[in-house]
Amino acid sequence: MDPELIDAVVVCIAKRLADLPPAAAALPGIPVGVSKRHVHLSANDAAVLFGAGRALTKVKDLKQTGEFAAAETVTLVGPRGVIPGVRVLGPLRRVSQVELSRTDSFLLGIVPPVRDSGQLAGSAGVALVGPAGTLTMKEGVIVAARHIHMSVEDAAAYGVADGDRVSLEVPGQRSVCFRNVLVRSGAGFRLEFHVDTDEANAAGLKNGDLVSLVGVGG
Repeated sequence: MDPELIDAVVVCIAKRLADLPPAAAALPGIPVGVSKRHVHLSANDAAVLFGAGRALTKVKDLKQTGEFAAAETVTLVGPRGVIPGVRVLGPLRRVSQVELSRTDSFLLGIVPPVRDSGQLAGSAGVALVGPAGTLTMKEGVIVAARHIHMSVEDAAAYGVADGDRVSLEVPGQRSVCFRNVLVRSGAGFRLEFHVDTDEANAAGLKNGDLVSLVGVGG
């Protein structure tokens, strides 16, 4: 092998190890949760789509405490296409939010920005159709930025804090390093790295796979 190439590889590995929080090196990998397209609804919007006074019907609990997949689904309607059967996640929120992959957005003919959850100003819009009514969201559609949920204890163990940006390495045949991953740490959070279906497919990831924290600072 070219000696200059070997030197370059050594320098790269040394830098990565230097960036790694000492506490993280000895910890197990972080489990992956692949996030499919879904909808979060406000109480008012849920009433329009499914009828006043109707509560969401829990189908199964999700990994994050208090969150669940509901039986209710909606149809998304964009300028170019329609996506039926989009799952609603509970509980209800203060503001409605639709999370899609970039591929989904191509099907609908909209251009949602990549955003952290809740950062909806100036985002894309879409029409939602439910069994009891329809509504048009002028904004609220995003491609959710990749992020890690961590308990306060997990964050301390990995040497990071809420709001930090970190880098995660995916092993295997389609090995890749995900940078600029937001850390979301708080009471009730459970350790999980969230990516959308486009990112997961590109890296050959599935639910439960493990990734490694390899750097802090994006």
